[in-house]
Amino acid sequence: MRNVAVDIGNTGTKYGIFEEGALVEQGYFKGQDNLPPSLLNHTFDHAIVASVGVSAQSIKERLSVTGKLLELTPQAALPVINLYKSPQTLGADRIAAAVGAHYFFPGRSCLVFDAGTCITHDFVDAQGRYHGGGIAPGLRMKFKALHTFTERLPLVQQIDENFPLTGQSTQESILSGVLGGSVAELNGLIQSYTEKASDLVVILCGGDAGFFEKKLKGRIFVIPELVLIGLHRILTHNV
Repeated sequence: MRNVAVDIGNTGTKYGIFEEGALVEQGYFKGQDNLPPSLLNHTFDHAIVASVGVSAQSIKERLSVTGKLLELTPQAALPVINLYKSPQTLGADRIAAAVGAHYFFPGRSCLVFDAGTCITHDFVDAQGRYHGGGIAPGLRMKFKALHTFTERLPLVQQIDENFPLTGQSTQESILSGVLGGSVAELNGLIQSYTEKASDLVVILCGGDAGFFEKKLKGRIFVIPELVLIGLHRILTHNV
């Protein structure tokens, strides 16, 4: 069986092709008119498309699918119990990451950080109940906000793993505040959730996962394809 999962994000679209349940190919493209040959030139048994806001209609119309073509909506059946109070506003990437975490670590409590445009954290308990989490600005969004909403602060763009604890210039101070503050934020959340669930597993995904992996305390699992695998798990739950 050959399936495809498509994740339409804020800055681009990721896709994963699965054969007999295994992820065999993944890629990234920008713009819904730029589908790669891997998507345009193949017919799939089943497909799932998820979007954080942009319409998925164009991509759905261009996929060749013989079986089920599922768009992830709040009405879709999930392999976890969703306790979120407003499921109609829950980002598709967040619930997919939570499902992926529960798939990788069944019977364990999971805290997932998706470090991309935003930094989200999501919690699934050992019984497979999704409780929700939090949404914060991502690293680049914080850099941009400091520059945009002040008169004199420069736009800092590099993510320097060797940022100083104490900035001795304005640029260093921004690096310390944004990068050091974000690391402290995530470490604090890990500590709080560990007190809540002693069996906690911490998982990172998203474009800035590599930065946080080197800075966070304790054992961290980095699974870059977590959202795609979670989407595929939702798809197979529905077919």
